[in-house]
Amino acid sequence: MSELYQMYIGELSSVCYRYVPNNDDAKDVLQNSFVKIFTAIPSLEYRGEEAFKGWLIRIVANEALAFLREKKKLLFVEHDDAKLQQANMADEVPDTERISADQLHQLISELPDGYRTVLNLYVFENYSHRQIAELLGIKESTSASQLYYAKQWLARRIKEIIIDKE
Repeated sequence: MSELYQMYIGELSSVCYRYVPNNDDAKDVLQNSFVKIFTAIPSLEYRGEEAFKGWLIRIVANEALAFLREKKKLLFVEHDDAKLQQANMADEVPDTERISADQLHQLISELPDGYRTVLNLYVFENYSHRQIAELLGIKESTSASQLYYAKQWLARRIKEIIIDKE
């Protein structure tokens, strides 16, 4: 158990902190995740390193989502659907190459919960809007709008950081 913990704690912590930016809460989620991992591992059918790592990540992500739901921290900012449909969905992508990974992580942690959760599921976990909607109990259009506005927010904040550097 110790070896498994040491091998994956860094990566699983990153996953957890993407969803739960509060340090104490994230530690609780990680602890609960490892309890679930250690409890379930005897019945796991090993299918290779990548599948195993994906399984670990899913447990942490699901535990983080359960925590957010339980604490009523998973709120979605409502937007006018007509306004969103008029917007160019291919609007500018945040220029993440011009800031450090730490700065980007910090910006993601500052996103409203709904934005951050959908962004993480879509970008990092490769879920579709349909999968996100089913997982979170929201409409596909809500998932799409949360992602759109998260990108807009990140693009604006990244521009501010770049301008401050210059």
